[in-house]
Amino acid sequence: MKSLIQASTLTTLMSVAGVLAMSAPAIAAPAETVRVIVSMKAGGKASVKQAVAAAKGQIKHEIFGMDAMAIEVPVQALKGLENNPHVEYVEEDTKRYPFAATSPSTGTPYALGQQVPYGIKQVQADLLSDDLAGNRKICIIDSGYDRAHEDLDSSVNVTGEYDSGTGWWYTDENHHGTHVAGTIAAVNNAGTGVVGVNPNKKIKLHIVKVFGAAGWAYSSSLTTAANKCKAAGANVISMSLGGGRANKTEQRAFDSLYSGGILSIAAAGNDGNTTMSYPASYSSVMSVAAVDENKAWATFSQYNSQVEIAGPGVAVLSTVPMGSGKASSLSVAGVAYTPGDMEGSPNASRSGALANFGLGDTVQAGAMTGKVCLIQRGTVDFATKVSNCQASGGVGAIVYNNTAGAFGGTLGTTVTTIPSVTATDTDGAAMLTQLGQTATVTVGPSNYAYFDGTSMATPHVSAVAALVWSRNLNCTAAQLRNSLNKSALDLGPVGRDTKFGFGLVQAKAADDRIKALGCGN
Repeated sequence: MKSLIQASTLTTLMSVAGVLAMSAPAIAAPAETVRVIVSMKAGGKASVKQAVAAAKGQIKHEIFGMDAMAIEVPVQALKGLENNPHVEYVEEDTKRYPFAATSPSTGTPYALGQQVPYGIKQVQADLLSDDLAGNRKICIIDSGYDRAHEDLDSSVNVTGEYDSGTGWWYTDENHHGTHVAGTIAAVNNAGTGVVGVNPNKKIKLHIVKVFGAAGWAYSSSLTTAANKCKAAGANVISMSLGGGRANKTEQRAFDSLYSGGILSIAAAGNDGNTTMSYPASYSSVMSVAAVDENKAWATFSQYNSQVEIAGPGVAVLSTVPMGSGKASSLSVAGVAYTPGDMEGSPNASRSGALANFGLGDTVQAGAMTGKVCLIQRGTVDFATKVSNCQASGGVGAIVYNNTAGAFGGTLGTTVTTIPSVTATDTDGAAMLTQLGQTATVTVGPSNYAYFDGTSMATPHVSAVAALVWSRNLNCTAAQLRNSLNKSALDLGPVGRDTKFGFGLVQAKAADDRIKALGCGN
């Protein structure tokens, strides 16, 4: 998640309104409005609604389960609302955003013909049966769930909500929620796709869709979503989302859920700095950092005193809505390589002599005509590199890493007509010895995709929490949380630290610890 909102405080907004009022032209401009949450005192809802209408405001969202609502009103009306005897407080309705390596199954414990994402083994999900998981329900607050996916459960174990703003829970316009769901519960079915932490169609899921195609939501919507999770009987709430500012109404909701026995888990954020993200940084919510397949800290993962636990979050393979992912292949002189996906690449297959295009930071008119560009990562963004290759006559592009390991790229909003993929630093070095030989770059549709992010780490932790809890029903949410933290694989400095929290979540170690020491230790 990288928050784009630059909203000012209510005080600043009211000051700005005063300046505007003093310098207003003879023909008044439309009043500047702001979206806020109004928390109402008991019995005061009708009076507050009348006050909002009198201020020429609009009610945008009534928060489910609380005496609070999101409204849009002229800035100059804020002071009056704050002083209304039926109003407890007024606060900004902050925005919330989504925060995105395998091995073939050997047949134990997963059916053959599937890929096992590295994170499944890394969190010990392959060592702990999910045979009892039917007694737990995970509520996923995200962008929806592709109910028609070949590798996801579509039975009565999966339910959801209709939202007037985002639509039905079983649609997913931006793919994020379906990817999260696959990490939690992709099905163990022979010859198809991947497996999740709880793969045997036992775990119950409830889907609350807060993100539509626009890719963001308000804290008021998130608060309603969390309260609907409770109403649906959820034990664990998984939130691969967040924003950079705390919200009192939202915090109250999560505090209440936690005291009521529900464990909420959220992404720490992807800005790679010490900023606190919310809801992850509320004390009633577990904040999840990301590590890679080598258990190294992901450099995008936010680090601060609220980071509590870590999960796999780099190059995580999981489900996306059918046909919306990318399947890439790469060969040079008949030698097959394993490429990474370049999000935004067109589906196409092209062949040509492999040519060194350096850093790809400049157009070399005609120099790459009919050739496949081999480009080193660095200096300029991927979109510029691929666009420059195309403008130089290239028919395909390979961007290889300038540090160790694999990676995924994105072209953003840039449109190119040539297929492009990524490669490891090792493969890039090998291909530099094959210049002039025929390279083939192919990109086609897929039902799966590799995503990076604390968004990907969060469902690993949520799924492990439900899995361990299903085998230890005598534990409270607080006791389970404590057990997960104390059994985590310590990474980085000894003890809890800002990058890994208590460490990498471990399913079997947590279960073993509870069996040996009980829930309260």
